[in-house]
Amino acid sequence: MMDDLDNRLILALRRDGRAALQTLAADLGVTRATVKARLDRLQAGGEIAGFTVLTRADVAPHPVRGLMMLEVTGRGADKVSRQLRALPAVARVHSTNGTWDLIAEIGTASLESFDAVLSAIRRIDGVTRSETSLLLSTRA
Repeated sequence: MMDDLDNRLILALRRDGRAALQTLAADLGVTRATVKARLDRLQAGGEIAGFTVLTRADVAPHPVRGLMMLEVTGRGADKVSRQLRALPAVARVHSTNGTWDLIAEIGTASLESFDAVLSAIRRIDGVTRSETSLLLSTRA
């Protein structure tokens, strides 16, 4: 069972998974030996399953990204495009051919805010139909 010190240790490791034992000990107000023993116990007990690396993409300001394909009534694509570009969450607007008239690249901090942006776009006068795909990963 984890106690307050274990929770504080894990929190410190989440901030800096490469922190030295001495640094962790100083931050937590305990000895280096205590930190080492706690880490060993947490790893052996499965509370700490592993350590990982965060890349710049992992901490991007817009971790929820997607593409919204839009069908626009008549010749309203320019007007709709201007309204889309005015939304902070819309990074780019592309015109296209085929079934969809416009494609909006959207980026938000959460799924809830992403959903709110989708709702706002669907309410734009002239948007008759849409389809959205979340971007799960980007391969170089």
